[in-house]
Amino acid sequence: MMNKKILIVDDDPRNIFALKLTLKSRGYQIQSCTMAQVAIEILQENTIDIVLMDMMMPEMDGYEAIRMIRNTPSISQVPVIAVTAQAMPEDRQKCLDVGAQDYVSKPIDVDQLIAAIEKIS
Repeated sequence: MMNKKILIVDDDPRNIFALKLTLKSRGYQIQSCTMAQVAIEILQENTIDIVLMDMMMPEMDGYEAIRMIRNTPSISQVPVIAVTAQAMPEDRQKCLDVGAQDYVSKPIDVDQLIAAIEKIS
């Protein structure tokens, strides 16, 4: 199940850069953007297998973005993994409640992230 397309949404380009390198080296195809609104447009125009969504972003945060994805029929089925620096149990639940499939806290543990990605596929 290689060559999965992953969309990384994070307002910090350094996070995107690091994740891109890590995931590309494992054979994933990566698209990225720094704004949730752009992410939704990308999802509507491309086939994306998994979204890695940063939950803390200016303008539209990850919670609102996941809600929008879930409420948009053409993209509502796309799996989303929430990525957040908020690592409290209630934060995890909050992410799952809005419709994330899984949750990974920052700083990202690569093995945990890959396991979350593989679990979805």
